[in-house]
Amino acid sequence: MILEKLKELSKDTAVYGVSTMIGRFLGFMLFPIYTNVFTRVEFGVFTKVYAFLAFINVLYIYGMDAAFMKYTSLAEKEKKKTTFSTPYLFVTGSTSIFTILFYIFLIPIGNGIDLPFEYSNLLIYVIFILFFDTLALIPFSSLRLERKPQKFAFIKITNIVINLSLNVILILVFNFGIEAIFISNLVASIFSFVALLPEIIKKLQLHIDVAVLKKMLRFGIPYLAAAFTSMMVQVIDVPIVEKLTDTATLGLYRANYKLGIFMMLFVQMFNFAWQPFFLENAKEKNAKELFAKVFTLFLIISAVSWAFLSLFVENIVQIEIAGRTILGREFLEGLSIVPIILLAYLFNGLYMNFTAGIYIEEKTKYFPLVTITGAAVNIAVNFTLIPILGIMGAAWATLASYVVMACGLFLVSQKFYKIDYEYAKILKIFLVIGITAFIIYSFNEIMNVGIKALLFFGFLSAFFLLKVVKRDELVRTIKSFRKR
Repeated sequence: MILEKLKELSKDTAVYGVSTMIGRFLGFMLFPIYTNVFTRVEFGVFTKVYAFLAFINVLYIYGMDAAFMKYTSLAEKEKKKTTFSTPYLFVTGSTSIFTILFYIFLIPIGNGIDLPFEYSNLLIYVIFILFFDTLALIPFSSLRLERKPQKFAFIKITNIVINLSLNVILILVFNFGIEAIFISNLVASIFSFVALLPEIIKKLQLHIDVAVLKKMLRFGIPYLAAAFTSMMVQVIDVPIVEKLTDTATLGLYRANYKLGIFMMLFVQMFNFAWQPFFLENAKEKNAKELFAKVFTLFLIISAVSWAFLSLFVENIVQIEIAGRTILGREFLEGLSIVPIILLAYLFNGLYMNFTAGIYIEEKTKYFPLVTITGAAVNIAVNFTLIPILGIMGAAWATLASYVVMACGLFLVSQKFYKIDYEYAKILKIFLVIGITAFIIYSFNEIMNVGIKALLFFGFLSAFFLLKVVKRDELVRTIKSFRKR
């Protein structure tokens, strides 16, 4: 029974994963362009504006996408139009108001984020990107909840293809500079909204159920605080690094930070499938045992991914594509932060695992407490270590905050929804990660590709020697998946 459920989760994760991986890979193809064409300062400005966009995007949706998924998953079939229409109409109204206010206060906002005057026009694009992205969030969540990953994937991948194509044309042909990034994003966002219109029209009824809205707001508003502080953890280092160093150093830091995308996309594709999966299986008799198995499997796969990427990232980013390296040579000196950022995303994945108990027991009020603590740790460690270690200090701050958030959510989740995780295996996995990290940072300068390959083989072998993975279980699982 558990194996069947794992196969069900893996199927959805695979479909979301293919779309996410293809999308991210296509997007990652822009990375050589950005880091070879733009200066560190230009990359720093682009990073700053997108960090601001990420903050505001959370405020625009204020947890209503999460509330929609929660209550629609529980609603009877005849009520599903109500649980879609109520949050969607309310969000559409609030988004329209936010858009008008954003436009009115455009200049003060630009001054507030210390945006150079010559780049102030970028905020116009940000206004409309936010508008169309927000109106697409609940329809995308609806596709996930209805387990329509193929349609979800098609829209997401097409969005990325449009974005990629316009970036290449506008930057390399028309020399638009970083403005091209925002124009391309806006066009792609408009496409996603238009592509989702048939889904919206099919499910929409022009009525807001006040009782449903109150329940969703009670669920969503605490989630807003959590999502906002969680976003702080992801981007608060941007203004701090710039304040304590300069815009060029910020560009160097965030360019290398983006190499964590490989771990981030695995966490993201897992989470796309994980939320509807645990909501649907929460009432199963063996739900907690199932969730414990999912956690161990997730940690094994993400640990192996971390080891491979940490060892070979330096070799990967110096591969040439059309005469340009994946990471521009001007940015190579920041590569030392990548294993730390990858490990931070691994802990972010553990945090995602622990959300199950909070959602199931409707204890979302604890999200803000955990994420605020994580954000406070992030800020404190950034201000403490950046003056001493530079961008390495910022990387350690990111890892520290995700560790604190994962541990904090684990404690809260266990209080209300206790799961007996496979603690012996978990400790062994982190032991192997710790030893590998020590070797990477102690001997990286003398390691060639051959030595790295041997170390990676040793990492995999340790999992079998310590019985984290058992050969017979692995063979049985592989055979079961092949039958599918």
